[in-house]
Formats: sequence, C-alpha cells, structure tokens
Amino acid sequence: MGTGKRLDGKVAIITGATGGIGEATAKKFLEEGASVMLIGRSKAKLEETRGRLSGFEGVSGFVAEATDEDANAAAVSETVKQFGGLDILMANAGTEGKNNPIESQTREVWETVLGTNVIGVWISMKHAIEPMKKRGGGSIIAVSSIAGQIGFPTMAPYIASKHAVNGIVKTAALELGEFNIRVNSIGPGPISNRMTQSLESQMNPDDPSAAHDLVTTLIPMKRYGTNEEVANLASFLASDESSYCSGSCHMIDGGFIAA
Repeated sequence: MGTGKRLDGKVAIITGATGGIGEATAKKFLEEGASVMLIGRSKAKLEETRGRLSGFEGVSGFVAEATDEDANAAAVSETVKQFGGLDILMANAGTEGKNNPIESQTREVWETVLGTNVIGVWISMKHAIEPMKKRGGGSIIAVSSIAGQIGFPTMAPYIASKHAVNGIVKTAALELGEFNIRVNSIGPGPISNRMTQSLESQMNPDDPSAAHDLVTTLIPMKRYGTNEEVANLASFLASDESSYCSGSCHMIDGGFIAA
C-alpha cells in the first residue's frame, strides 16, 4: 500500500552522491518514498554518506567514476536487481576544474572537466534509458549551472561543459518524449557547498570571503542557495507533478541570470 509520498515506489540513481547537492537530494528522495542507489567514485566517502542516511530503508551504494562506462552500466544493472527497476536518474557528478584565462588553460584540465561533466552525463543517461522504457517512462535530471547560460572569465572549460549539458538535455528530450521519459536540467547559481568554496578560493586565493561577498552582490536575492533548496527542485522534477516538463533548464539561482 502506498504511503502517499511524492516519490512513493520510485527507484532513483544519483551520481556524484557524496557531494553536497547529491547527498541532500538523496535524503529528499528517500524522505519522499523512493529507493536510491548512490553512485560515487570514493568508496570511503560513499560509505560515510550511506552512514548518514542509514535511518532510511531502500538506500544502497555503488562505486563508479563518472567516465567509467562499464562501472556505470554495472551500477544500473545492480539498481534494477536490488530495487526492481529504474524511474529517476539524477546525473549530478561534476567537477569545477581550475580557473585560468583561455591562453593559460591546459589540455589536461579541459579533458578532465569535459570528461566528467559532459561524457559522464551522457554515460549515465545512456544506460538508464532502457530500464526506464521498460517501466513505461521516467525522469532524467542533469545538473547544469548558471554556467550553462552565461560566460565568466577564467572558467572556459566549466562554462563550456555546462552549456554542453543543456544541449544533451534538449536532444535527449526530443528523442525520448515518445517513451514518456522526461529530460531536464537544473541550473544552480551560487550554492553554499564545497564546489562554490573552491571557486571562491580560485577567484581570490588571499581572501575567499571577499569573493563570496562580491558574488553575493550579483544575486538579486542577496544570498547563496542551499543544497536542500536544489534537492527540493530535483524532487519536483523527479515526481509525477512535473509530468509535462521536458527539455528545459530549470534555474535555481536567486535571480542571478535575470540581471
């Protein structure tokens, strides 16, 4: 018998599950009645995250690098084996890279950022599609960024990668609509978590707090967002409440890109 929760009976995969947004989303999905497979590249961090979520039933974990196609395919197979199917994919694994002007960027940074943020998203989508078709539909959510809508000096690899995520989402939505598989991205602005702190430190190594204050002035709501606020948006897009939403990037940025 159903619980009446938003995601009752749904099965979700979350990549990058050990990060701030990933863990907050896992917690939200579990609270809403879903079973969740956490995917992360670090076994130790994955075990720590699972430990913090141990009060919930229906949570499991799988170690896989975002760019390792065989491991991600195995993670999907294990999800179906453990939970009976797949309804939701949150393609959240990402890396910020290193800030440098274009002429100072290295091929290594480009390949790392594009590998994780673009190829990784495609890999996770690729292997989620068939089990979703078998369920009669599903919801794929890719984590983009305000960086998928704007430019920003010294961040070319990251900016390019998040623009690419939105392109994948639009294409996948066109391909999968007839199968009742919805594909969307979410576009976080500055969020209070490790990645944003890393970017602040790169913007102003001597005084990251000054970078934080500067960025805050650019946000109409004059504050950073939280991991939990992003998780709330992901929960809506994962649920049947968003049944006619597909092919878009849903911003969660305090009005940043409206300026």
